[in-house]
Amino acid sequence: MTEASAGEDRKETRLQYWMLGGFLAGLVLGLIVHSVAADAAWVALVTTYVTQPIGQIFLRLLFMLIIPLLVSALIVGVADMGEARHLKTVGLRTLLYTVVVSSISVAISLALVNLLQPGGGIDPALARSMIAQSSEGAASIVAQAGESKTGVEAVLAIVPTNFVAAMSANDILAVMFFALFFGVGFLLVDPAKTATIKAGFEGIFEVSMRLIGLVIKLAPIAIFCFMFNLAALFGWELIGRLSAFVFVVLLALGLQMFGVFPLILKFIAGKNPIAFFRETQEASVMAFATASSNATLPTSLRVAEEKLKLPRPISRFVLTIGATANQNGSAMFEGVTVLFLAQFFGVDLTLGQQLVVMLICIMGGIGTAGVPAGTLPVIALILASVGVPPAGIGLVLGVDRFLDMCRTTVNVVGDLVAAQVIASTSGDELPPEPADIVIH
Repeated sequence: MTEASAGEDRKETRLQYWMLGGFLAGLVLGLIVHSVAADAAWVALVTTYVTQPIGQIFLRLLFMLIIPLLVSALIVGVADMGEARHLKTVGLRTLLYTVVVSSISVAISLALVNLLQPGGGIDPALARSMIAQSSEGAASIVAQAGESKTGVEAVLAIVPTNFVAAMSANDILAVMFFALFFGVGFLLVDPAKTATIKAGFEGIFEVSMRLIGLVIKLAPIAIFCFMFNLAALFGWELIGRLSAFVFVVLLALGLQMFGVFPLILKFIAGKNPIAFFRETQEASVMAFATASSNATLPTSLRVAEEKLKLPRPISRFVLTIGATANQNGSAMFEGVTVLFLAQFFGVDLTLGQQLVVMLICIMGGIGTAGVPAGTLPVIALILASVGVPPAGIGLVLGVDRFLDMCRTTVNVVGDLVAAQVIASTSGDELPPEPADIVIH
């Protein structure tokens, strides 16, 4: 290890400690404020005009750079496959892995909800009160869900008629389809004729990574603001009232994280699970802090290449796709939430209906936006489809931020597990390594 790289590692370690410190300070201070001055006017002023804007600015800076990062990483990742046969091999294995592991995760979540019945025995009057308190937030989510495309329209929307319009609308799936299709073009054209444009996309990737590295230095302040808002406005009272729901979500996520993933790593990827979790802890911390798979993507890419030592074409392709298409934690949360609210409102779902919910959750986990609260519109759609009042989503708004942080951690770790599995099972079929690109 060079002296420069050792210095970078020390800086990264200090940043992780600062992020943890921001999390704990925001949580403790927020709980104190909630305990002594929960209804004070100044608390609303501080959260509305100070801490919330700071947190949103941090996320906006990240999201501003996500589209160029996604496009450049996926195009270069596909181009680096070298031959179409490599893309076919890696792509099919990634798709198969995503469907199988997502199915396992949703099956676990539905089994736990049916077994533990977290929605039973809750006071309906309390539910109505909580829905009323969260009516504005629930209404906006339901409205957003109503605007979402379904069925054939959703499939057609994946293929954009205007790439620029897809970027401006933040249509991640459409943007990724274009980048994937454009990257395939590199495999079909003489490399000598595309070297310049490929170098341009590699430059965009490097610039995006460097700028995101600067933004990440603001993470401790943003994390403090996120946690202060959560604790000062809601305290632990709301979490206490929904403790059974929170417990089942955390149990499901925990089984996936510390049960399913280690088994996959050990018996399929041939990787020591303890070493894997140690090497990927930076990405886990970032995922937990930002509650966004997309915002964590730069860190995941760097961890995959520098810590896990995965081939660059594999890591870029699998992780870029996985930021939107391999979200096990989101699929699990959707399944638990839908059945919880069905139990709460006394809607008895048949086995067939639960299988439909499972299928939609798998697809939802593949297509959910990798941003904070990206699962909520999907949940609203599922609720309406099975006869559960979509406004009931207001019940979980108070605890969603914390659970969003937890499920995003599972999403990101799941992406890294997928990259490890695909790299380990590709063997001699791996494409050649491209020229070295330093990721900061």
